[in-house]
Amino acid sequence: MMFESFRQRFLVRFWSPMPAVIALGIMSAYYLGIVGTHWAVTGEFTRWGGHILQFFGVDTSAYGYFKLVGLKGTPLERVDGVMIVGMFAGAFVAASFANNVKFRLPQNGMRVAQALIGGIIAGFGARLAMGCNLASFFTGIPQFSLHAWFFTIMTIVGVYLGTKVVLLPIFRSKAPLQKIQNPKPIAPNPTRERILTLIGMIVLLAVVVWVGYLMAFSPTPEGKVIPVLPIAIIFGVGFGFVISRAQICFTSAFRDLFITGRGYMARAVIIGMMVSTIGVFSYILLGYAPKIMWAAPNAIIGGLLFGFGIVIAGGCECGWMYRAVEGQVHYWIVGLGNVIGSSILALTWDYYAAPLATNFPKINLLESFGNYGGLLVSYALLLVFLGWVLWMERRYHVKAKFQKA
Repeated sequence: MMFESFRQRFLVRFWSPMPAVIALGIMSAYYLGIVGTHWAVTGEFTRWGGHILQFFGVDTSAYGYFKLVGLKGTPLERVDGVMIVGMFAGAFVAASFANNVKFRLPQNGMRVAQALIGGIIAGFGARLAMGCNLASFFTGIPQFSLHAWFFTIMTIVGVYLGTKVVLLPIFRSKAPLQKIQNPKPIAPNPTRERILTLIGMIVLLAVVVWVGYLMAFSPTPEGKVIPVLPIAIIFGVGFGFVISRAQICFTSAFRDLFITGRGYMARAVIIGMMVSTIGVFSYILLGYAPKIMWAAPNAIIGGLLFGFGIVIAGGCECGWMYRAVEGQVHYWIVGLGNVIGSSILALTWDYYAAPLATNFPKINLLESFGNYGGLLVSYALLLVFLGWVLWMERRYHVKAKFQKA
């Protein structure tokens, strides 16, 4: 009875986003301190695209972007690679324990087109800006990189424009709404639940064995006391499990503000960044180098494209990953689009890298304002950001109340 209560509360019911995002903020700070890098995904997706191009005979060594992100080794030999595999595994385990894995095809051809085109635009924009909703937003802002603020502002603009497009009649479902007089409850399927739980346990056990193997046989980087690959896997499983159980999606965080006036997810994300910022700041004082990118037009254009693309596609990088392992084929296509978009950016980067990015400075707020001055500026900006979300919520509800009167 006690186990069943625990299972229902923590493994079946969805978690509240606020504590979940705060936990992600804490975990991302520790990830920097323990593993030595920031939580990010699209850089590795770009490398996957590079490996695919190599398979088809493309000489990726001739392209500057692949040199920038690095194609050395395989995904299972890179920190980002094993972390992402861990994220998929953690999200699948969470979904299987909750009996939330089911093969689902897109509703129609328009949805397929949205998934692919939106995914390509988002993938291209993310890599143009040197990061997606993680590296140029959720983990980028706590790294004190000014480019992350450029990206964030323009992502919100892109999300706003995207909502205007997806609300057009051509994108709306053509299925007629029917009122059901006596809805039938969905009958439980204990056999299916047991099978999914067993599969989830097998995946989790496989991850444990993999972690144990890497602990014993993978090399320990210079300056570390233990191998980082198995630690990256553990964090990846944690990231994936949390985003799946709380259904964390940065697309909905800001799209919902414009469509329904709901800002709970956006508030949770900002508070999560506030928590992460002080953790990252502590590690920086201990000598860890933050990830600082160019405060340049590439962040502005990339953010706009990314925000627009994720709304068209229906999910951000985190969102499509956990939905894909739930069996939603739509998000498999979004993921494919992300890899394609990232690869297109890598193949064309050399034509516009200088005028859009590399000719501009990398601005670290801690260097510009001093350590504690930069920390205060970051928190001031986050408070302004939070105030804007609260104002948007209030504005929407006042407007809705006025229209009803």
